[in-house]
Amino acid sequence: MLPLEGIKVLDASQIMAGPYCTMVLGDMGAEVIKVEKANGGDDSRQMGPYVNDESTCFAQINRNKKSISLNLKNESGRELFYRLAREADVVVENYRPGVTQSLGIDYESLKELNPGIIYCSISGYGQTGPYRHKGGFDLVAQGMSGLMSMTGEPERRPLKTGVAVYDIGAGITAIYSILAAWIHRQKTGEGQHLDVSIAECGLPWFAWEAAAYFSEGRVPAATGWRHRVSAPYQAMRVRDGFMMLGCANQRTWERFCTEVIERPDLMEDPRFITNLERGANVEALEEVLEGVLGEQDRTWWLQRCDQAGVPAGPINDFDEAMHDEHYLARGMVQEVDHPVMGRMKTIGFPTKFSATPLDVRLPAPLFAQHTDEVLLELGLSEDELTELREQGAVR
Repeated sequence: MLPLEGIKVLDASQIMAGPYCTMVLGDMGAEVIKVEKANGGDDSRQMGPYVNDESTCFAQINRNKKSISLNLKNESGRELFYRLAREADVVVENYRPGVTQSLGIDYESLKELNPGIIYCSISGYGQTGPYRHKGGFDLVAQGMSGLMSMTGEPERRPLKTGVAVYDIGAGITAIYSILAAWIHRQKTGEGQHLDVSIAECGLPWFAWEAAAYFSEGRVPAATGWRHRVSAPYQAMRVRDGFMMLGCANQRTWERFCTEVIERPDLMEDPRFITNLERGANVEALEEVLEGVLGEQDRTWWLQRCDQAGVPAGPINDFDEAMHDEHYLARGMVQEVDHPVMGRMKTIGFPTKFSATPLDVRLPAPLFAQHTDEVLLELGLSEDELTELREQGAVR
């Protein structure tokens, strides 16, 4: 039995934030019915690369779901959505605010049918506030929240992060919010509306930056390859490239000096005695350390760091990461059989459950693959399905 087995999720989201949320809920055992628009389905189906004309982008973020296609602008299609919502525990949507009201599938409408429904809305700026009607995207949120001003090198062009951190962050925020609301419903029987904003989800992550700003008015700037608070906690140049060094506290700094580079004199240097001094003199510290580290290759230094208990690691590209023996041993690369693409690889599960281990039970669905299955389970007949197709209510 999986952790969320028995929970039914109606997924009316697309692209990334919502689908990531519902994928994880599906991974944990929830039954996820993905409701796709009749005209082409989830927009990520049109995003390459493709294998046998199927989008690999869609496939990576929609496993463990069933796909149906309803025309929510059609009265019969909307009534089918209502019938599904009556039996659902959770609804996830990421329309622009106001669209669900115009379609008649907003929280207030569904609450009349199912008072215990947990309804999660994911949008660019949230359901309230002066920006609520704006379209919101990951990179726009990275700029608005200040993240891009902190990413990259000082005095250079602002840089985005390497992945869609706020889209995924909004999905993660939605997951823990849904689970909290589910616990609340178990205690009280009460459902609720969850309002998740892509532009807000990352702000609580700025803990060190907020500490400096709210206490001293210090505006965080880009720090490039260095940590904002600890030193040396950064990328370091070695003879054959770069490595990450994580001396995030005094004990690891002392071990690094004595056991890794054999320079105990650096611990007595007034510029480097405490973390505060090392941070204030990080450029001088970097110059000294790279002068030593440049004498050997990365592998040599990483072995010495491991022996001394000093956190350090390689700076891998994605291909190297996907072949790292540790990730492979921990099941972070999974395989599944897709009906069109064949055997495909996908990212595994970051949490290892001892009693309820997760599994890729279903590959990402083909467009509208499960429409008949889901609607027949809802009690419709074959003749009714044929009539609904002729009306344009379902695909």
